[in-house]
Amino acid sequence: MKYTQLGRTGLKVSRLVLGTMNFGPQTDEADSHAIMDAALDAGINFFDTANVYGWGENKGRTEKIIGNWFAQGGDRRDKVVLATKVYGNMAPDDSSVWPNHDKLSALNIRRAVDASLKRLRTDYIDVYQFHHIDRRTPFEEIWQAVDVLIQQGKILYVGSSNFPGYKIAQANEIAARRGGTIGLVSEQCLYNLAERRAEMEVIPAAQDYGLGVIPWSPLHGGLLGGVLKKEVEGGRRASGRSADALANTSVRSQIQAYEDLLDKHGLEPGEAALAWLLTRPGVTGPIVGPRTAGQLESALRAVELELGEELLDGLDEIFPGPGPSPEAFAW
Repeated sequence: MKYTQLGRTGLKVSRLVLGTMNFGPQTDEADSHAIMDAALDAGINFFDTANVYGWGENKGRTEKIIGNWFAQGGDRRDKVVLATKVYGNMAPDDSSVWPNHDKLSALNIRRAVDASLKRLRTDYIDVYQFHHIDRRTPFEEIWQAVDVLIQQGKILYVGSSNFPGYKIAQANEIAARRGGTIGLVSEQCLYNLAERRAEMEVIPAAQDYGLGVIPWSPLHGGLLGGVLKKEVEGGRRASGRSADALANTSVRSQIQAYEDLLDKHGLEPGEAALAWLLTRPGVTGPIVGPRTAGQLESALRAVELELGEELLDGLDEIFPGPGPSPEAFAW
C-alpha cells in the first residue's frame, strides 16, 4: 500500500479509503469484519463511515459494526485513521417532533459526536466530517463547537463532504480569523471519470486551502466498473441508476468506448477508474465500498496500476472534464 499526507496535516493515510456504507444494509456483520481485517492486512488504514449509515430504522448500525470490530482488539483501533460524519437526522422518529437531531448546530454536533463515540466504541474520532452544508448555522457557531470537542480530545481533525468551493473558502477563512482550529483538512466529494464537475471549483479550492480530496462514488454507481462487459460475459444486466443511465444511447456509447479502450490496453474498467483518480492533482485517495472480499482485492490492484499518457489522453477524449472555472463557463 502507498501512503500520503491528508491535505496539509501531518497525518499519513492510505491511497485507498475503505468505505463502509454497505456494512449492515448489504454486507452482514461477519463479512464486514472480514473485509475490514483484509483491508488492514493490505495496509489500508483510512476507514470512512457516517452516523446515518445503516439507514432508516437501522441508522447507526454501520458504526456499531465497526465498533464491534474494534472491540476484538489486536490494535485495530490504533492502526486505523477513523473518519465519520455528522449532519443527517438521527432522531428516533419524526424529525418534526425532534427538530434538533440533525444538521450542524452546536447542540447537534455535541450530541452526535457522543453518540458516534458510543457506537464506535472508541474515545476519539480522527477526522470528524460535516456530511453536507448547513445554510442556517454560522461557521462561528460550528467552529466554537469543534474547538470544545478538540479540547476534550473527542476529535482530532475536521473535514467536509459535498461542500461547494465557496463554502470551503468561507469555512477556512472564518476558522483562520477565530484562531484555534486549523479549519477543514479534507473534502469528500463526488468525483470520477464520468462526473468531473468538482474540477471547476471544489478541487481548486481544496488545493488552495490545503485540503485532501477524497472522491466518493469512484465507479459512478457501477457504470465505470465494466457494466457492459458483465452483460456480455455473464448475462448480468445493469439495474437501478446504472440501468437508467444506460437507457440513454449517448451514455451507453460513451461507456462502450471506455470499455473498448481499456480492453485494448488489457485493463479492467473498475481498476482503471480508481487508478485514474490516483493520478489527479489534489486527490488523497478514492473511497472504495466493497460488498465482498473479491471487490476489495480488485480495488487494491488499482494502487499498483501505471496509466500511460496515451491511455490518459484517450480517457480525456471519452470523458472530457469541464476544466477549472471561470474558463469552464467564460473566456
